Amino acid sequence: MKEIMKHAKLDSMKKGWFVGNFDPSLLKTNDCEVAVKKYKKGDHEDAHFHKVATELTVIVSGKVRMFNSVFVEDDIIIIEPGEITDFLALEDSVNVVVKIPGANNDKYEVRLD
Repeated sequence: MKEIMKHAKLDSMKKGWFVGNFDPSLLKTNDCEVAVKKYKKGDHEDAHFHKVATELTVIVSGKVRMFNSVFVEDDIIIIEPGEITDFLALEDSVNVVVKIPGANNDKYEVRLD
């Protein structure tokens, strides 16, 4: 009998990414990448940009800083290709991140001096 559904645990995914062309992935595709990211207060990501992908971030809970601005629950941030941002969790936070299209090796770190 053919399996009719897939099941996984978010904790088994790398940094919360569960859709995209990487391993592990619940749905392998180059069309997009999707993650549920869980951060502890003080967690951060260095400044970076994407050349290809547009990134959408939904703040599900908590408070974060991006683009030198503070965002809270229910805020949606769209980062276009070429826009540089960093990230700091000001509180324990949960974000949903969608990148369109899925673009492997499309994260370019930069120094902000």
